[in-house]
Amino acid sequence: MTPARIRLRNWLGSTLLAFTALSSPLASAQEAAQASAVRPALWKVADEDTTIWLFGTIHVLPEQVDWYAGPVAKALDSAQELVTEIPIDDTEQAQGTILQMAARKDGKSLRDTLSAKERTAYEGALTSIGIPAQAFDANDAWFAALMLTLIPLKTAGYSTETGIDQQVAARARARHLANHAFETVDYQIGLFDNLSEPTQRAYLDEVVEALPDVKTDVDRMVAAWKAGYADHLAELMNEDESDPEIRKVLITDRNANWAKWLKERLDKPGTVFVAVGAGHLAGPGSVQDQLAAAGISSTRVQ
Repeated sequence: MTPARIRLRNWLGSTLLAFTALSSPLASAQEAAQASAVRPALWKVADEDTTIWLFGTIHVLPEQVDWYAGPVAKALDSAQELVTEIPIDDTEQAQGTILQMAARKDGKSLRDTLSAKERTAYEGALTSIGIPAQAFDANDAWFAALMLTLIPLKTAGYSTETGIDQQVAARARARHLANHAFETVDYQIGLFDNLSEPTQRAYLDEVVEALPDVKTDVDRMVAAWKAGYADHLAELMNEDESDPEIRKVLITDRNANWAKWLKERLDKPGTVFVAVGAGHLAGPGSVQDQLAAAGISSTRVQ
C-alpha cells in the first residue's frame, strides 16, 4: 500500500469538515462473514458519578445503515450531553468559511505553482472526473485535494446526510441535549489552511495518485467501521502517516486536547456521549491512549 493511499484515508478521516480500507486478506474475509452486522466500536470511561461514552463516526456513507441499536443506542439515550468535533448547529456556515479560507492570497494560479509533471498529473485527474482544468486555480492546494476526493465520492452516492454525525446530531436536537464542541468551524478548517505550502502540495500530489482507488478504499473503510474493526481502521487511516506535520496537526495534537477536556469533564457528574471521527479513537496516539497517559482507563463496550 502506497503512502499516498494511506494519507488519503488520513485526510478523509481526520476532520468532520473534510467529510469524511482495508487491504489484507484477513480483513476481507472478516468483512464478508459479517457484512450484515453493523456493530461500530464504543468505549466507556467512568468514575463514581460520571460516565463518558466514546463513539467513532463515519462522516459520509453511501446509504443508511442500522447503527442505532444495542449498547450504542442505550448510551446515546442515557446521555445528558453530546460532545462533537464542531457545534452541531454550525455546519451550515462551513461552506462559506471553507471558500473564504481556500482562496489563494498570493495572486498566483494554483496550476502555476506546480511543476510540469505535477501539473500534467493534476489536470489529468480533474479531467478524469469531469472537472475543468482551471476549476481550482484560485484556490489553495489543500482545497483542490479535498475536492478531488469528495467529488468522486459524491458521484458514487456518498453523502453527509447518511453519515453518522448528522444522524447523531438529529437525535440530540430531538432530545434538546446540551452540545459541547471540541473545536470551532474556523479552527477546524484552519487546520488545513495553515499547513505549510510544501505539505499542501505533497498532499495534492498524493491525492492525485490515489484518486483511481478512492471509492474502493473508502468502501472498505466503511466496512471496517460497520464491523467494529477499530484497530485495523486506525491502521489504515493513521499508523503509516509519514509526514510529521500532518500527523501532529490533524491527529496527535487534537487527540491530546480532547483528552484533556475529557479528563476535566470527569470532575463533573453526568453522562456524556462523545461522537467524533473513528480515526481518533484507535491506534497509537488515540484519545484513549492520551487518557491512559493521564491515568484514565477506557473499556471497549462494543
